[in-house]
Amino acid sequence: MSSSCSAPRTVAFLICAAVLLGACAGTPVPVEPSGGPAAPSAPLSTVATTPPEPEPMVTRTAPTMVPAAHLAGVVVVVDPGHQLGNAAFPAQIGQPVEAGGFSKPCNTTGTATEGGYAEATFTWEVALRLRRELQRAGARVLLTRTSNDGGAWGPCVDVRGRAGNPGQPGPTADLKISIHADGSLEAGAHGFHVIAPTEVDPWTTDIAGTSLRLAGLVRDALVDAGLATSTYVGSDGIDVRDDLATLNLSDVPTVLVELGNMRDDGDAALMTSAAGQQDYASAMAAAVERFLDR
Repeated sequence: MSSSCSAPRTVAFLICAAVLLGACAGTPVPVEPSGGPAAPSAPLSTVATTPPEPEPMVTRTAPTMVPAAHLAGVVVVVDPGHQLGNAAFPAQIGQPVEAGGFSKPCNTTGTATEGGYAEATFTWEVALRLRRELQRAGARVLLTRTSNDGGAWGPCVDVRGRAGNPGQPGPTADLKISIHADGSLEAGAHGFHVIAPTEVDPWTTDIAGTSLRLAGLVRDALVDAGLATSTYVGSDGIDVRDDLATLNLSDVPTVLVELGNMRDDGDAALMTSAAGQQDYASAMAAAVERFLDR
């Protein structure tokens, strides 16, 4: 026992007990927070001398769970058809390019609603929403163009068609979706259709079957979202073609989706609304997940 407790036994016991009690009632020892210096002790004058009231029981809401990244590792190419400035560059977009055993013009201007809302703007907005949906699920998304610019043109359809192929710049894609809208002047023409490549040797023999399966899933997802299939093209919302470079030049499963007829008032109203654009994007994202069975 130290010299401070060297008094007669009874007195010593009382003095030592008082010292120990004082140590317990004094200022708490500071605790080092993770990643920083010790927090300062409370001033002696603010230390409570009576036990604190017990904290009331609080019912805590469970934290919101972050959706699982079930598309982690997946690469999707999203092609927003055309470019807003294509019409200002007729010579450039008129140049012939490879289209899968034949040549086609580099690009076209696209269509628009009767009110002047451009297909290029519509496809761009839907592409951004689709990218957001897929990225939330963990996928990596590559766009074939990086802007919707009235002073720009392209890229050409051959570049779009090869995007995401093995050996091309960037990662190899698991699938590709090209987003478009139609401009039919046929009376009553409305609704969407999904185009898959037919089997053309040697261009699409490796992807025709899987692309048709993807087309069916995209069609089903759009129907599930309450969207009507085309009244004027294809059969039950599906069309198969051999003349589209964006499909013929792809070495990964691919479809081209005409999401509606911009010259139809009903389709145009949906296409120009944020809610409609989100419906298109959410449906296509769901189709991608079903295609990959994720």
